[in-house]
Amino acid sequence: MATAERTVTSESKEIVCSVCIANYNGRDIIDDCLRSVLEQKCGFSYEVIVHDDASTDGYTDTIATNYPQITLIRSEQNVGYCISNNRMAERARGRYLLLLNNDATLLPDALQSLHAVAIRETVPVILTLPQYNAETGALVDRGLRLDPFLNPVPNLDPTRSEVSTVHGACLWVPKDLWNKLGGFPEWFHTLAEDLYLCCTARLQGAKVLVPPNSGYKHRIGFSLGGGKAQDTGLDTTFNRRTLSERNKNFVMILCYPWPALLVILPLHITLLLTEGMVLALIKRNPQILFRIYFNALTSLWQYRSILCGQRRILQQSRTTGVISFFSTFTFLPHKLRLLVKYGIPRIRS
Repeated sequence: MATAERTVTSESKEIVCSVCIANYNGRDIIDDCLRSVLEQKCGFSYEVIVHDDASTDGYTDTIATNYPQITLIRSEQNVGYCISNNRMAERARGRYLLLLNNDATLLPDALQSLHAVAIRETVPVILTLPQYNAETGALVDRGLRLDPFLNPVPNLDPTRSEVSTVHGACLWVPKDLWNKLGGFPEWFHTLAEDLYLCCTARLQGAKVLVPPNSGYKHRIGFSLGGGKAQDTGLDTTFNRRTLSERNKNFVMILCYPWPALLVILPLHITLLLTEGMVLALIKRNPQILFRIYFNALTSLWQYRSILCGQRRILQQSRTTGVISFFSTFTFLPHKLRLLVKYGIPRIRS
């Protein structure tokens, strides 16, 4: 593991924020990301940490050469998004962490806007910024609400500041809260780790908020492929859909209070199997049912010991009531909205 390190400072000597960027084969995108971070207009000091997850594009040495002021962590093996961020958080010296995708770019006042909200609130808060499509400039969301089955619903209401969850593409969290929650569960590997962090934080009485101003631009779906709604329909991949459905199941098992879990989980399993069978029939591809939906359900058994132990810890320390936990949810299943708007999704290998 090699590092190159220099703190990006403004007026203050204390490092207020550690910007953590997980990178894998980001040759075509990470320069824009890094420039947007290094050119931030804010009145406090921050550092930039990049974790390169065993990239094969030959660009890692160029990052080290062109940006000597950052901390570069080189991984000899590809370990996934969760471990990448956990490593950066462990190295971070800031009071706050900003987890940022390498396919995202910050507007010039992003750090200042996030910090202003963080110090104003009396309880710990997880924050994001309004997200804009990097290609079209259109507003994508102001954070996310959730439906009962943990499908993310874009919040477009400028008057709603409290949401259910945020994208890990731009996620601000106090390091003390991160440490208390234990960071990302490494057995998630990738996807829904942001959902897990926000739900567990809300169980502990923290808030998830979105400032009304500033923002970030995001090349949606660039990092993992798929997950991008277009005019021609919803496009995804087997890998993305498999991890997403599996990890959402994990979050439901871990975070839902018992009264809600006993009602929603059986319905959720029934709907998942129905969805898988219908998609497999329409696409004439039984692998959709087995690789995505059966995998999502059999994984609950495979990880049962971890899930039971972690659920016991989370629920025993819960300070939020059932009504408060679901207060930011919307109760119309979001997949129905997507079906009406985009039709049957394309699922690529």
